[in-house]
Amino acid sequence: MTPVDERGSGERIAALTDAARSGSDEAIGQLVTELSPLLWQVARAAGLDRGDAEDVVQTAWLRLLDHLLDIRSPAALTSWLVITTRREAWRVRAADRKIRPVRDDWLAMLPDAEPGSEEQAILAEQHRALRAALRQLPPRCQELLRIVAFVPRPDYAAVAAELGMPVGSVGPTRGRCLGKLRTLLTSAEGSEQ
Repeated sequence: MTPVDERGSGERIAALTDAARSGSDEAIGQLVTELSPLLWQVARAAGLDRGDAEDVVQTAWLRLLDHLLDIRSPAALTSWLVITTRREAWRVRAADRKIRPVRDDWLAMLPDAEPGSEEQAILAEQHRALRAALRQLPPRCQELLRIVAFVPRPDYAAVAAELGMPVGSVGPTRGRCLGKLRTLLTSAEGSEQ
């Protein structure tokens, strides 16, 4: 087998392209036979597996049939096919990344978003103990902790105005009230054990 002259190969591809544009099925078959190995390599170089590469090469040939008359220079057919194959391979690879099937065993390792019945019972008991301890605090502490409990960064000026106390005493009072609450909760835990 003798090596094919690049220029001779390009001229042959251009002649086959002209014949294919004129409706020659034989010319299309020869183009497929001659250029499919190249397109296969382009698809595989994009990281596709065998099945996806076959689909991409087939799609490139179908696109050629749709756009055969749009190709202005028959000598540019090989470049057009390579670019079309590369773009289709990239599209398939990107779609494959988005639609990866999830293994069931991986899902089983994820914790449930909702607490289980045992956790719900523990949380309910903790909430009951917290409410009972809050009721044992002085009314001023109860009121202050209820106000600041639901705000991540409470506005001390607004809290002070609501409770009728100096702004500078809101933080220290809050700290003392939380300390009393912590002591009540700790003593309640100790008495239950």
